[in-house]
Amino acid sequence: MPTTWIITANAGRARFFSEDGPAEPLQELEDMINNGARLRTAESETDRLGPTSAGKSSHNIGGPQGGSGAHNVNAGAPNKQYEPNQTPAEHETELFAKEIAQFLLKSQQEGRYQNLVISASPQFLGTLRSNLDQHVKAAVKQEFNKDYTQVPLNQLREQLQAHQAKSEE
Repeated sequence: MPTTWIITANAGRARFFSEDGPAEPLQELEDMINNGARLRTAESETDRLGPTSAGKSSHNIGGPQGGSGAHNVNAGAPNKQYEPNQTPAEHETELFAKEIAQFLLKSQQEGRYQNLVISASPQFLGTLRSNLDQHVKAAVKQEFNKDYTQVPLNQLREQLQAHQAKSEE
């Protein structure tokens, strides 16, 4: 009988369970913690988020160059309203999703599971999905847009079945 892995995840934690059959109890395999998500902003950001780095430097495309102050207007360069593409928290979440995706790919290549069930918080599910390898995506049999990371092991299967029944109505 094919082995199914069930994953419950959010931006701070991912739990991995193995299910050998519907009548068999779930086995917890792994509990990953995203330490970066637990840091306070002051601990994760070493520099103040400013409009641009090295604002008065002549090497900074947004800084003064002599002559007209708006030399970069047509170049599409960052201006004084520049914002980074990701916040530090979003970056940590992305790194954690990549770590999970790598673990799933390696485990699949080792033949540790054949089917996959993913239950993740709505915000994290999209990030995780975008980082999964195509082979891992092919193994996904069900997805739940719900965070069950805090559910006790003996109640997890019941919660997933109840959520599935509710979504089929």
